[in-house]
Amino acid sequence: MSAPDPLAGYGDASQPAWDKEIDHLDRHCRAFIGISPWLTLGTADADGFPDVSPRGGEPGFVKVLDDSRLVLPDRPGNNRVDSLRNVTANPRVALMFVAPGINETLRVFGTAALVPADEVDVDLTEFGRPPRSALVVQVQRAYFQCARSLLRSGLWEPEKWPGRGDLAPMGVVFRDHCRLPAPLPPDEVMHADLAQHL
Repeated sequence: MSAPDPLAGYGDASQPAWDKEIDHLDRHCRAFIGISPWLTLGTADADGFPDVSPRGGEPGFVKVLDDSRLVLPDRPGNNRVDSLRNVTANPRVALMFVAPGINETLRVFGTAALVPADEVDVDLTEFGRPPRSALVVQVQRAYFQCARSLLRSGLWEPEKWPGRGDLAPMGVVFRDHCRLPAPLPPDEVMHADLAQHL
């Protein structure tokens, strides 16, 4: 007796759900990337173990080179370089662009190459400095995701924001996770320090 299909209850996707996927960046994709200040970068290591990393900058910090390529600058972070290490072993990537106040998102899939920032023929200077490196993404698929998830979340509606609830200050969180003998400075102090090194 075969196991039941866990996807059996979902039915068929509508034809537009399939037809919206394109193999390049059209003018609508370019426009969305041009206003997006934040995205998630999905990568996987050589064994397929996944990672998702946030990336942010001024709106349009990701540059579209042409219909098939975009470039994502790498800014200072924690120096774990998980995503970059993954790309050198497995070039497949997925990006999801978010633009504040817009409930649709843009999903882009392709392969990435890690290159020195000065090898890219576009100015990636931001916050007064060039990036440490850049990912050049060769686009294979792109499509807009419908608004349902962001509408459900109320992400852009401050009156629906839950507040911190039981979440401790991040200095306490990091103390506990890192097993430090004392908490880090108050969150506002840590954030002010981070803002000096964007």
